[in-house]
Amino acid sequence: MEVILRSYVPNLGAPGDVVTVKDGYARNYLIPKGLAIPASKKSLKAIERERQVILAKAERIRKQLQSVAERLNEMELVIPQRVIEEDRLYGSVSATEIVQALKEQGIEISKKQVLLDEPIKKIGEYVVPIRFSHDVIAHLKVKVVPLE
Repeated sequence: MEVILRSYVPNLGAPGDVVTVKDGYARNYLIPKGLAIPASKKSLKAIERERQVILAKAERIRKQLQSVAERLNEMELVIPQRVIEEDRLYGSVSATEIVQALKEQGIEISKKQVLLDEPIKKIGEYVVPIRFSHDVIAHLKVKVVPLE
């Protein structure tokens, strides 16, 4: 089945791309979630106009994400944690704590966007990548300090 993507789908394509996918994937996932619309021979001309709208919308969203990413690149997030010995943390700082700290700063992201390989277990400064889309990635400075 041929579909036109309305938003970026990893390993499939960008907004406005006409791609061929299996029928079940299109009917059960892409179309119900609003990620794609079916491409029929009859409506390809109408879809071409909609494709321009989709591309313009995707560009606006990309610019908004880029501005948030620039804010995060300049930001330093301080997370106080309990310490057990020297510089080891009592627990760890995971993506959930980073998302919560950013929410307190007024920036809402999901836990899936935080590209943290493993939880932070020591005091120090770390650079945590945050992916907004396939081409917009911010590098947030996270400073883990002892709780006073």
